[in-house]
Amino acid sequence: MGAGRLYAAVAMGGFRRYATYRAATAAGVFTNTVFGLILVYTYRALWEVKPHLGGYDQAQAVTYVWLGQAFLSTLAIIGGGVEDELIERIRTGDVAIDLYRPADLQLWWLAADLGRAFFQLLGRGIVPFVFGALCFPVYLPADAGTWVAFFVAVLLAMLVGFGIRYLVALSAFWLLDGTGVVQMAGLLAVFCSGMLLPLNVFPGWLGAVVRVLPWASLLQAPADILLGRGDPLGTYVLQGAWAVVLLGAGRLVQSGATRRVVVQGG
Repeated sequence: MGAGRLYAAVAMGGFRRYATYRAATAAGVFTNTVFGLILVYTYRALWEVKPHLGGYDQAQAVTYVWLGQAFLSTLAIIGGGVEDELIERIRTGDVAIDLYRPADLQLWWLAADLGRAFFQLLGRGIVPFVFGALCFPVYLPADAGTWVAFFVAVLLAMLVGFGIRYLVALSAFWLLDGTGVVQMAGLLAVFCSGMLLPLNVFPGWLGAVVRVLPWASLLQAPADILLGRGDPLGTYVLQGAWAVVLLGAGRLVQSGATRRVVVQGG
């Protein structure tokens, strides 16, 4: 089996694996929808007081909310991606088995995470978004080109998101228990990705800084393209640069980490 076919099979395996958790998926759809409703009414109240806050009208702000709910699990913004399993395999020492596979460790987990992400987008992301579009006035572009540009940005967001979480997972080689790092990374991602409020709302230097950090590539960047507020080419350059930097950093850290595979307590 060629390398491309191998990683495609790993991605399909990740997709099918998460597709078996039907009850968890249904519960996730319900949870995302409920939280989406809470945020929508909060946003609508805020935008009634300050119309065009952050450059969005109320319909765009509501669309942003449902995009956030669609991406929450897709991009594992607060965790729940393959990094949890990788951390556990590092802790127990089972990662040594992974290193004996005739496959690159980083590419293997990237393929698995992409399979998971595509399932979460289809199985858990689309339903809340469609629900929101049917129940509230939203902004949806009419031209197919904008949608294509948006989905390219989503794919790049998946790469950036994995790059961040892979580095978090590799910290377990030194810490052995990555729970604290995962929680801290989740809190940082929620704030810096725009899950709480669009980053365009952040004032002054804070807004300028958070919009160029890697987490902005997860939600804010694709959302701005869909909402007609972002330049696709400039967005791709920023997302692509962060993907290269993060995956390259992951490669370097992996090289050092695999020299010291540690079994906790052994």
